[in-house]
Amino acid sequence: MSTTNSIAILGGRLIDPANGIDEISNLYINNGKVIAVGDPPEAFTAHLTINASGQIVCPGLVDLSARMREPGEEHIATISSETSAAAKAGITTLCCPPDTDPVVDTPAVVTLMLRRAKRAAKARLLPIGAMTQKLAGEHLSEMVALKRAGCVAMSNGYAPLANTLVERRALEYAATFGITAILRPEDRHLRNNGYAHEGPVSARLGLPGIPEAAESVAVARDLALAEHTGCRIHFHLLSSGTAARMIEQAQQQRLPVTANVAAHQLHLTEMDIEYFDSNCHLNPPLRSLADRDALRSALAKGVIGAICSDHQPLKDDAKEAPFPSTKTGMSGLQTLLPLTLKLVDEGVLSLSEAIARVTCGPADILDLPYGRLNPGSSADICIFDPDRHWLLKKDEIPSAGRNTPFIGWEFQGKVTYTLFEGRIVFQSDSTTAA
Repeated sequence: MSTTNSIAILGGRLIDPANGIDEISNLYINNGKVIAVGDPPEAFTAHLTINASGQIVCPGLVDLSARMREPGEEHIATISSETSAAAKAGITTLCCPPDTDPVVDTPAVVTLMLRRAKRAAKARLLPIGAMTQKLAGEHLSEMVALKRAGCVAMSNGYAPLANTLVERRALEYAATFGITAILRPEDRHLRNNGYAHEGPVSARLGLPGIPEAAESVAVARDLALAEHTGCRIHFHLLSSGTAARMIEQAQQQRLPVTANVAAHQLHLTEMDIEYFDSNCHLNPPLRSLADRDALRSALAKGVIGAICSDHQPLKDDAKEAPFPSTKTGMSGLQTLLPLTLKLVDEGVLSLSEAIARVTCGPADILDLPYGRLNPGSSADICIFDPDRHWLLKKDEIPSAGRNTPFIGWEFQGKVTYTLFEGRIVFQSDSTTAA
């Protein structure tokens, strides 16, 4: 890891959507901050020069959902292992859901996570606090204390709230103190004991289905409460076209609602579980091709403002069982950028729009000062070769969890450098810096 203070990144295609920049330019860094774009400051001397010719230079990626498995499940992964994997993927800011063990429902847990992330020093970890005590869905947590300790938002994760009255009280509390509430919209009664999208594929495979209505019914409820309470709501991990259209209408009515989608939902569909691939056992489930295309459309319109990894590392044996008996989730850090770039190749987004959805887009949703490269901002930078083709191999996945359905996929766009707070935290073997 480099401790060089002054760095010049020269000749790259600088894409900074937050500041409307897309041009061949230079970037200058000193003491962990961006100090100039274009021409060097007077009397600037670079201790290190990175030749970025032919490469893309953009803000470090901001991921709104990545589980570290620490505290509580260090036998699966750790903050150190996963922030290191994030650095290799160009990700410099990670928001961690509250379903750790112990749950992120006290300032002490928040402090523990922040200290361990600081010790690892590979990426910025931002805990999301629990909306209710122990995520039990009944008694509200001390959200203000969690916010003061360092939580950037509140969520109940995948755990359902006891009823709509509890949700109303939670949103009123959050609204009073300007806290963003992150909701995973799902009606647990409609979900029932489903394992896959309710449709022809699940019927053919004999798998109990989860109807699209399980998401859209919950979105309708949450939108009504958002309007009633005035709380700023962020919908997490959308999977259905109906829900995306409902959120678009709410945004047109100027309700304070935003949304994200997991990268894999923009490429995979229910057809990918055809052979009971347990790596495609996910929550929310992979839905229809029509849903996937509707999510892409909502992303292009800006209705969905962010793409996240929904990173959930698991041990191999967690996926080695009959489909319904396996754990949900996939390891997603390593594919966040390439899956986003794939949307550019397929004409869904322009390159600047794609980078915005993984940098300033997610940062703006939570009012974070990251995902941008204006002078004075933290020097969190991703440099990648847009023409580099590579194959995802299981034994080369840097995360402690290698559970992904994308093994064997060919991607285009490879990270060559990642800088976090002005320090090089990843450099590919094929690059050299002067």
